[in-house]
Amino acid sequence: MGLSDFKYGDIIHRCFRCGYCKFPANWMDVNNCPAYARYRMETYSCGGRLWLTRAWLMNEIKWTDHLAHILYSCTACKNCELKCPMGFNVDILNMLRAAKGEMVEQGKIPVEARDFLQNIQIHGNPYGKPASRRGDWMGDTQMDKYEGQEYLYYVGCVGSYDTRAQEAAKKLGLLLKRFRVSFGVLGKDEKCDGNEVNNMGEEALFEMLAQDNIALFNRLGVKKIITLSPHSYNAFKNNYPSYGGNFEVIHYTQLLQRLFEGGDLNPAEKTEFRVTYHDPCFLGRWNAEYEAPRKVINSIPGATLVEMERNKENSLCCGGGGGNFCMDLLGGSPDSPARRRVREALETGADTLAVACPKCLTILEDAVKVESLDDKLMVKDIAEIAGEACGIV
Repeated sequence: MGLSDFKYGDIIHRCFRCGYCKFPANWMDVNNCPAYARYRMETYSCGGRLWLTRAWLMNEIKWTDHLAHILYSCTACKNCELKCPMGFNVDILNMLRAAKGEMVEQGKIPVEARDFLQNIQIHGNPYGKPASRRGDWMGDTQMDKYEGQEYLYYVGCVGSYDTRAQEAAKKLGLLLKRFRVSFGVLGKDEKCDGNEVNNMGEEALFEMLAQDNIALFNRLGVKKIITLSPHSYNAFKNNYPSYGGNFEVIHYTQLLQRLFEGGDLNPAEKTEFRVTYHDPCFLGRWNAEYEAPRKVINSIPGATLVEMERNKENSLCCGGGGGNFCMDLLGGSPDSPARRRVREALETGADTLAVACPKCLTILEDAVKVESLDDKLMVKDIAEIAGEACGIV
């Protein structure tokens, strides 16, 4: 493929590396691109990636493992798209996704990305674990199989298989039962939503996952979906309609906001604690949902919400998007976005770092451990905080 064959070949040259893509909207820090924050090299910024992509497509540079690493270190956090002042900003991530797609076609992707995609294709999850274990998150609790209830509770790969995220998935299920929400789960029949697959450029695999899920949901009569993960929320809400999948999709914090507005919270013991909230990219920047999680936190007796300086559309990504929660191309340094983020959380004086995404939960909790902040900062999913406030242990 040459530049003339590239879908975005007529606009990719328009990036002149002004550098806006690295800043948050309030201009307070030049490190709001997670890969640039980690490596501090222009090649790892959005503008750098676009220039390298163009040079590769024009045969000015050859493909290398390092070039693939640079492109796949992008977490698709969308900070660049929101900050770019140019008219082509809406296609920035599309250009990077297309470039990754070309690498997929040529079999020239990082080994970590190869293993990630192969595991999903073969096993239905990035961990390479059997589908029979997809319902392990439920433990000994009684979660009904989906059979026409109002909502399908879609847990996702991380909530299903990661031991830490399983706790949040289980707590949310118990919380929904506590509020008598009519819902069911798929258990071992659940499949990957494909959000990361799509952002990693494997369009054919994403299409297969989307079509399989849509066929399953339609066969079961699913109309409404609650997601644990903002990544699943994004795929179902924004990508699946292109394949004929039209469902009412809601992130669990949006549902909890409605439930909590009734004041049905009667904790056995009111505990005072300070909470700071980390905005997940695929709930915030991708879907403009900033208020529901905060309203849930503010509804919890004893909780005091304190904001990090970088919050909402200015938040620093934890580094887990684009498959990096599994590939970890941004780890191994105090400058990793996750370690930067937990230090920011500590600066607020909060004792609890709240998240609303299982990927953020696992990555930020690992960062707390590496930073030796275990005795100062707890990372909890909002589902866990809300569940504890309702007496669910």
